[in-house]
Amino acid sequence: MKEVITKSKFKELLFDGMTLMVGGFLSNGSPETLIDLVLESGVKNLTIICNDGGYVNKGVGKLITARRVKKLIASHIGTNPTVGELMQTKEVEVVLVPQGTLVEQIRAGGAGLGGILTQTGLDTVVEDNKQIIKVRGIDYILEEPLKADMSLIGGAIADQYGNLRYIETMRNFNPVMALAGNKVVAEVKEIVASLDPEIIITPHPIVDYIMVGENNGR
Repeated sequence: MKEVITKSKFKELLFDGMTLMVGGFLSNGSPETLIDLVLESGVKNLTIICNDGGYVNKGVGKLITARRVKKLIASHIGTNPTVGELMQTKEVEVVLVPQGTLVEQIRAGGAGLGGILTQTGLDTVVEDNKQIIKVRGIDYILEEPLKADMSLIGGAIADQYGNLRYIETMRNFNPVMALAGNKVVAEVKEIVASLDPEIIITPHPIVDYIMVGENNGR
């Protein structure tokens, strides 16, 4: 049976300056209990890789508002005005990445690839300081893979072995981020005895720990 991690042991896995991937899309499917524990732990200078900046008081936005984040890599930040303010004052480095590129960088990190080639962002600021590679006469931006010290996964139901299925649209970024973390902690709605193998999305060898959450991102 997969280890059900305690709150105290989870906090022991955290450290200043670590990189966290956090699942969810506008906090739908975000592991809110795990985010709260990161906040409670007091760790700081975090790099967060997430679809977005969450909200001021929800999702990764809680960590940003509390000044625990030094760098955010995300697709958009419009739902959390605090991110924009901290970006303008240079308190937080914000790297905005086209959403499709972001998910492919994460996938590349999980697959052990050296990066991806994309035309998205050519002739814009997106290509600044990046290598341009020509393939069959066509220019592509080389986008490097993204990995994390830990991936925090939400919106799931687990079986006793740690296999995961996701609840409707909460699937979003969670499965691909589960592949790209050195450690993976999944916050689940419940743990059941077994799951139909045909509906398992994230298999148990990828998941290090599970925790039944108090708030599953709805």
